[in-house]
Amino acid sequence: MPLDWSRIGTADHEPLLRPRDIYAALPHRPWPYLRQEQGEVLEKWYVRRDDRDIVIKQNTGGGKTVAGLLIAQSTLNEGIGKAVYLAPDTYLASRVCEEAARLGLKTTNDPSDLAFVSQQAILVTTFHKLINGKSIFGVAGDGRAPVDLGIVVVDDAHAALATTEGQFRLTIPDTHDAYGAILDMFEEDLRHQSLNVWEDVKAKEYSATARIPFWSWADRRSDVMKLLHPFRSDDVFKFAWPLISNVLHLCAATVTGRSVEIRPPCPPIHMIPSFARARRRVYLTATLADDSILVTDLDAAPELLAHPVTPGSAADLGDRMILAPIALNPSMDEEAIRVLAHQFSQGDRDGDGIVEAEPINVVVLVPSLKAANVWRHYADRILLVRDLQQGVADLKAGHVGLVVLVNKYDGIDLPGRACDLLILDGIPRPMDAVESREAVALADSPVRLAREVQRIEQGMGRGVRDTDDSCAVLLLGANLAVATHDPLHLSLFSPATRAQLNLSRDIATQIQGEGLDAIRSALSACLNRLPAWVERSRRALAEVRYAETSTIRPEAIAARKAFDLASAGQSLAAVDQLQEVINTLSDPATSGWIMEQKAAYLHLTDPAAAQQVLSAAGNRNAFVLRPAVGVAPSQLKAAASQARAAAEFLASQYKDATSLVLGVRAMLDQITWDEERTKEAEAAWERLGRHLGFTSSRPEQAYGTGPDNLWVLGRDRHAVTELKTGATTETISKKDLDQLGGSVRWDQEQYPEVTPLPVMVHPSRDLDVRGIGVPNMRVVTTAKLEELKDAVRAYTTALADGMGRWGDEQAVATQLAHSKLDHGNVFRMYAEAPRSGS
Repeated sequence: MPLDWSRIGTADHEPLLRPRDIYAALPHRPWPYLRQEQGEVLEKWYVRRDDRDIVIKQNTGGGKTVAGLLIAQSTLNEGIGKAVYLAPDTYLASRVCEEAARLGLKTTNDPSDLAFVSQQAILVTTFHKLINGKSIFGVAGDGRAPVDLGIVVVDDAHAALATTEGQFRLTIPDTHDAYGAILDMFEEDLRHQSLNVWEDVKAKEYSATARIPFWSWADRRSDVMKLLHPFRSDDVFKFAWPLISNVLHLCAATVTGRSVEIRPPCPPIHMIPSFARARRRVYLTATLADDSILVTDLDAAPELLAHPVTPGSAADLGDRMILAPIALNPSMDEEAIRVLAHQFSQGDRDGDGIVEAEPINVVVLVPSLKAANVWRHYADRILLVRDLQQGVADLKAGHVGLVVLVNKYDGIDLPGRACDLLILDGIPRPMDAVESREAVALADSPVRLAREVQRIEQGMGRGVRDTDDSCAVLLLGANLAVATHDPLHLSLFSPATRAQLNLSRDIATQIQGEGLDAIRSALSACLNRLPAWVERSRRALAEVRYAETSTIRPEAIAARKAFDLASAGQSLAAVDQLQEVINTLSDPATSGWIMEQKAAYLHLTDPAAAQQVLSAAGNRNAFVLRPAVGVAPSQLKAAASQARAAAEFLASQYKDATSLVLGVRAMLDQITWDEERTKEAEAAWERLGRHLGFTSSRPEQAYGTGPDNLWVLGRDRHAVTELKTGATTETISKKDLDQLGGSVRWDQEQYPEVTPLPVMVHPSRDLDVRGIGVPNMRVVTTAKLEELKDAVRAYTTALADGMGRWGDEQAVATQLAHSKLDHGNVFRMYAEAPRSGS
């Protein structure tokens, strides 16, 4: 007679609650014991398990998924309620189910599965499945009873938040009837903000972005509702409309040539009651310092997030050597690095074909297809998101070669030999209109730097998955190199990554100024697991500890509280919340940006006072909305001495020679022929003027009229510049010529005593046959732009050599003259006369 095991050893036994005990009782444990850091995290969570919001931080590859599954099972065993484990996408959700199967924990991906409903299985699904206007878990006001949840575990929380913001954003494409209707409704308002941007929107210019003034949007809320409501069931609307329609008047509506985007200041997460009312919410994250976005996007309690659950030691990370070739040698050609990467992927052979070094898997992360194309000649595969699952499986199975992943910086595991050499070639840029506008307005603010570092750290984490893993990392481009050198950037990395960067800097110091062979040798020490390197790498991490507190920025807390108050009809209380935090901010760009939102809330009760606040905001941040009455252009004055002004600016910006060389290189990299990056090019051109000692401004951005850029070359001379770095035509169009002519007239009206020099930055100097050249105009063509960049690099490199002379007026004057960058020569040397069409 067979034994009935279901009746044996079950009497008077309470369900196991401690996650470590649950693991110990599993019949088919994949490992005899949990890792020490997993055990520490699970014990600390158990003590605090009744805290509604808990952040668990571990280094990438530290075993967060296993911890999250055991926490969910513990909650089920305790009878707290149903358990949901949320992954950023379906690929990662499948990986979580695989991990649960290895552990022997029961999961399902079907919310209607009786095992989930009866609290016998963990539901593993995506954030998108829970957070949408048609959520099967229920949406506030849809008449359905929401699914009651005991715990929600959010895996890779920072990656999942991108989904949250997208789900609460209504994007109306230009092919939809509502797009044209909105543009017609607000045409005069948009034209008043900037006639040039309005024309760019109509012309479908890629980077054209304009916010509809909040006062116009709020005042016409009834008209907007009547316009949009009939479309609520359309595919474009149906997932976002139920979530934002109640706060439509509070939303920012941003227009581009491709879409209208409507997004609230913070996601109204209360519209998803299952998440908002869950008894426990656990956020699994990497060791990023700033968790503010969990407050703004998910309404998590800041006082609880401030004390994360972490292991005792931060040494739970594999070995990484992290080098930035441009920081080692600014003259190094990135094409040579691509060749080097390809050689590593193929292995080295001697003249007789004997293998001297085994081929390895090289993985390159790029932000776009355009960036991937420069690798096409060397790549064995270029993988888009749809190709990811099979591509990653092949990398794990054996040698593939050089593989380029397009815009996938998080959520993939490449352990062991799947990735020996990881290369970051750029970082993702903001994709939606609101983020694009914010990126320009807050370009150098702590907020943007934190997001940039987050993306870099996420990318670098792909190649090491546990303490026994290792990976060499190359960071290409000056922007990434700056992040490894600048103290402010470095402070935002996790403690373990910062320790690895510091160790790698010791290596970099020894090979500073050398060529590819030195980089090859350094990388080989890591790839071949040279004992001396492994020992120093382990020692560098041995005493690193996690930070005891997380950064929750006060402005993030205030933004969340203010939005919740405004949503409840308490707009004056919302204004007070924002003003309290504005009083504490030292960064003018950030405070000006928040003042714009304060003005939007204030408009609901005091429109006149709101315009005054907005005017004051513009004094701190030129990229906020312009007041309804406009802004009078301020009068620019020439520097008394170009060299003195340049020296003072350089000394204020750069503390050491490496920062100077990398900072200038990064700035020049932004001035590129790319229709998607024209705003970055305009901002970089303004900064270039300051580096050369000119008073430099962006009138069109600041006042809605005038040129893209204005350099004050002298008391009686202005360079009136239009940048057409997104141009794809072989000639300068009549529209662009007319725009330059209009900007010249604007300058003459503002400065009657000044002679304007018309300048066009354009790939071609040939005029369209229908256009008329502006008298005395100069064109910075593709060739001339490269010559200008070379001259600026030479100018700053010379100043960086020796005794750090970039703050010395005489030294700066000498180098400006030598490089022909002084006010009398710069556009004579680095621009040319246009050529009439025929």
